Amino acid sequence: MIIDIRSKEKYLNGHLDGAIHIPFLELYSNPSKYLNKNKTYQIYCNSGSSSGMLVSYLNSLGYSCVNLDGGYSKHLFK
Repeated sequence: MIIDIRSKEKYLNGHLDGAIHIPFLELYSNPSKYLNKNKTYQIYCNSGSSSGMLVSYLNSLGYSCVNLDGGYSKHLFK
């Protein structure tokens, strides 16, 4: 599963194929509402910085998350 943590406006203006939108603060504040510890998630923001911090935090809680290095900006043009 791919999760876009950017603002709703940025998500609506374009996102990676198959990505769902869960804003950074919502996912940070209540990960158990959105994530299952038996699944792996790819998480991205615009540049990879915010998602990198969030991925580290979620992994420390026992979730399996991967940061999409470079974020939306990098993967948009692949």
